[in-house]
Amino acid sequence: MSNLPVPVCLAVLLMAPLSAWATDWPQWRGPFFNGSTDETNLPASWSATENTAWVRPLPGPSGATPIVVDDKVFIASTVKGSADFVALCLDARTGELIWKRHVGSDARRFPRNNMASPSPVADDQRVFFLYGNGELVGFAFDGQPIWSRNIEREYGNLALQFGYSNSPFLCDGKLFITVIRRNKPYRKPDADGPLDSFMMAVDPVSGETLWKQTRPTNAFDEGMETYSTPIPFVRNGRTELLSTGADFVTAHDPQTGRELWRFEYWRAKVRDSRVIPSLVSGAGLVFGARHKSNPLFALRPPDEEGPARIAWEFSGAAPDCSTPCFYRDRLYVTDGIRHGKVVTCLDPKTGRQFWQGKIGGRGPWRASLTAADGKLYCINETGEVVVLRAGDERFEILFQTKIDEPRIQSSIAIANGSLYIRTAQNLYCIRKQ
Repeated sequence: MSNLPVPVCLAVLLMAPLSAWATDWPQWRGPFFNGSTDETNLPASWSATENTAWVRPLPGPSGATPIVVDDKVFIASTVKGSADFVALCLDARTGELIWKRHVGSDARRFPRNNMASPSPVADDQRVFFLYGNGELVGFAFDGQPIWSRNIEREYGNLALQFGYSNSPFLCDGKLFITVIRRNKPYRKPDADGPLDSFMMAVDPVSGETLWKQTRPTNAFDEGMETYSTPIPFVRNGRTELLSTGADFVTAHDPQTGRELWRFEYWRAKVRDSRVIPSLVSGAGLVFGARHKSNPLFALRPPDEEGPARIAWEFSGAAPDCSTPCFYRDRLYVTDGIRHGKVVTCLDPKTGRQFWQGKIGGRGPWRASLTAADGKLYCINETGEVVVLRAGDERFEILFQTKIDEPRIQSSIAIANGSLYIRTAQNLYCIRKQ
């Protein structure tokens, strides 16, 4: 990588409190790529009559997280009762519909998933939507289409057992897409030969491919797959793109896609070592989840002392689905399925446990934690919401409520002093009134 000016995503990571992005939630893990934001004055409690600013009916269910940029909320959605999927733009202040665009149709069905699971991503002029059939579309903020293409038609079956769900993200003026998949399709369309896994960079203005980098693995069957989204990571003053899945963490040059280094976090090859959570970084380390609640690991990237290596591991209620949250120099981990439905606060430098507490509930907690204003916001599939106090002093529940709407698969977005909560039927805006 040449000595270029500080990349946009690096500037966001290093100077976010001074940036307008700090009030936005421009991609699924927020402005800092770690599930947190520096928003303040957020509600700790609400009801149908208290701190609920507006409720907007949605066309159908989706696992995509809403994103919020320039006082606009962008939402990917299916259309209930049909095979259609759409892109929507709402006024973030009022919930009024600004525009709605039909993007495509696909009748394929996947267990616990649908065609609108990838979250959109936006810069300050354009928004990009990616769907489970590979449809990739760019819109101007006024809803005018800029370009569209279909990565499945171009590169073959996306071949994830539970449906393609990887969200795109923007960095350094490029739109990044990841397809880490099984080499043989589970369903149609058939493939003429083995499918490759890859990362690619797309020009957000034209939609043209800037580079496509193959990502090999020695994993097999479902172990070749990941549902995660790459993240930018700053090392030695430069940005690398980190990707997890198929038993490896890999780092790539955002300018060319060239693989810079890799680390094999799972050596005992098994059929189902697929990974769902994305990576998160903080305190100079990279935190990754293995498959099915196997131990979380803190990875120290290569340095003058040697290659990438494990700094510490955490096996006490590690996540299967939820991406960890890094907030105010603490790492928060949710295991909402296997080990009693708990949240754990860890020291990111050492892995030492500060506290662990049960959040309970009837449904699984698969959505990822979000954090701001000294609070952690959690939501599960049956609509149970828990607000926790952030910090290492103690586990403390500040508020609990329930939204009587199935099925909630989206994480909570935070922007403009508001929480944006997506159900299968509605989008709620929660803010102090």
